[in-house]
Amino acid sequence: AIQEGAYAFLNQEYKWLSIFGVATALFLSLGVGQMTTGFCFVVGALISGSAGWIGMSIAVRGNVRTAAAAIHGLDPALRVAFDTGTVMGMVVVSSGTLGISLVYMIITNYMEPNEALSSLAGFGFGASTIALFSRVGGGIYTKAADVGADLVGKVEAGIPEDDPRNPAVIADCVGDNVGDIAGMGADLFESYVGSIIAASSLGLEVFGLNGVALPLYISAAGILCSIFGTFFVHTREGANQEELLKALRSGNMAASILLVICVGFILPSMEFEAPLPIYIVIVLGLVAGIIVGAATEYCTSGAYSPVQGIAKSAETGPATVLIRGLAVGMFSTVPPIVIVTLLIVVSLSLAGVYGVAISAVGMLATLGITLATDAYGPVVDNAGGIAEMAELEPIVRDRTDALDALGNTTAATGKGFAITSAILTALALLVAFQKDVSGDGTTPLVADIVDTSSTNMVMPGLLIGALAPYVFSGFTMLAVGKSAGAVIEEVRRQFRLGLIEGTDGIKPDYRACVDIVTKASLKEMIAPGVLAIAIPVVFGLLLGPQCLVGILTGGIISGALMAIMMSNAGGAWDNCKKYIEGGAFGGKNSECHKAAVVGDTVGDPFKDTSGPALNILIKLMSIVSLVMAPVLKSMFMK
Repeated sequence: AIQEGAYAFLNQEYKWLSIFGVATALFLSLGVGQMTTGFCFVVGALISGSAGWIGMSIAVRGNVRTAAAAIHGLDPALRVAFDTGTVMGMVVVSSGTLGISLVYMIITNYMEPNEALSSLAGFGFGASTIALFSRVGGGIYTKAADVGADLVGKVEAGIPEDDPRNPAVIADCVGDNVGDIAGMGADLFESYVGSIIAASSLGLEVFGLNGVALPLYISAAGILCSIFGTFFVHTREGANQEELLKALRSGNMAASILLVICVGFILPSMEFEAPLPIYIVIVLGLVAGIIVGAATEYCTSGAYSPVQGIAKSAETGPATVLIRGLAVGMFSTVPPIVIVTLLIVVSLSLAGVYGVAISAVGMLATLGITLATDAYGPVVDNAGGIAEMAELEPIVRDRTDALDALGNTTAATGKGFAITSAILTALALLVAFQKDVSGDGTTPLVADIVDTSSTNMVMPGLLIGALAPYVFSGFTMLAVGKSAGAVIEEVRRQFRLGLIEGTDGIKPDYRACVDIVTKASLKEMIAPGVLAIAIPVVFGLLLGPQCLVGILTGGIISGALMAIMMSNAGGAWDNCKKYIEGGAFGGKNSECHKAAVVGDTVGDPFKDTSGPALNILIKLMSIVSLVMAPVLKSMFMK
């Protein structure tokens, strides 16, 4: 049933996206007159969608195997779930690296390298478009089902999570796959290829073809290092959360150390005049990603004081849980922003703007294993639901719950990692846009905030850009609320028929809830998706490239802060609930647990719908602007 529901949703979603994709490709090819950009758009969209589809296909098979492995112990379940996530991670990074390489080789047969890289922005545009709609549509689906199932099942009826009597339980499990697997895969594929495209575009001017090739070589080395790191992930029976986190962390550290060694061999072989500064910024990007992951882990794991403090506040009710969780989310923005700021300053001083772009590549180089630790979470979440519905031994559910709590932390870490890399990638894309739209094509367009002339549109652009993430998040939050409301009414209707009491002849109608969230999510994803593409197009054409520079800058600042806050607050609320379910403050079904469930339901759209989609928003606006650069240059620049 989970497989059927997941495939049905993706079939419908990709059907609508194919119509949008064809229309966009035709517009780029015929309307704008960029045939190669239209070709790159189609290839990027197809590969991005395929990566999400393959990842979901593996996940819906790995979940039941993880539940079966949990019968034999904690480590077998961890290995099966992690190996399932590894397939997703390797599909994303290998298809991204191979896709960009092949497309670049094809189009350079017909144009100069600088023109080819300009057209390659279409590849990123295609990947970003699929990522946005997949993340938003899947996020609405998974959180509408999750919120509906939790509020009526756990809070109102008092039945366990994933109880088979709950009609929304299958929709909830389907949502884990279409939102947290397919959507997340397309999301991080877009981050990965976006960083490579931005670094290659800026590298050509500074270092020639070596600057184009270096991001691809680093990415290829990162794939091999990630495979090496997966062999270090193991744990013992009865391991606590700190030991489980250490097990996954050991794999990431092994991959990162090996990559540092590999890059040390790659750079000298390419004969850069000054390879040491480039080597330093690549390593710093990798280290920055690890530190951001550790900071996010501290803010969202039940093993540390921020989440334990939220659990303590549950003693006084759900209101204090929400207040404390929001405070944790707000404070959690400090470490990533400070780290990224320092990285940008050092990278600019050592290697200019190319240093910023190549540091983003370094940060994402080991995405194969990072994504494996992220994708593993939804697999064990599904496994726990299957164990509950199959009425397996309580020890099996205890093992899957322990792995699920770990999955919540790794998911939050992955989102923090994605948002941080999005800042660097979007900044590099912004600089590439400024250069492409300038009068001579090499000197960046000057966008002065303090210029008081009547033609200066930077400040209005900053305000519009800062507003965009709030409007976008409003659409996605409202969509989850409306869709969840429909699920709640349907579950209540079925419960009134005697479903809880076990009335003869009354069985849960799972398909009804699946149909509700499928239709609602496909309908509600349109407005935020169109908004993200329309903002740079409309304001760029009406107010010009200076305004667009302001919009992109304001969007990066506002969107990054809001994305970190929402993702981390949601992850902290989720693990607060898991911490209490582990026996703290009265355990399951206590008043503290009920308060924590309210916090978790509020945090669900924060961490799995609005927050993760914002990092796509800031990069999509940047990549759309880069694609539009030739048009804007011909219209506004002399």
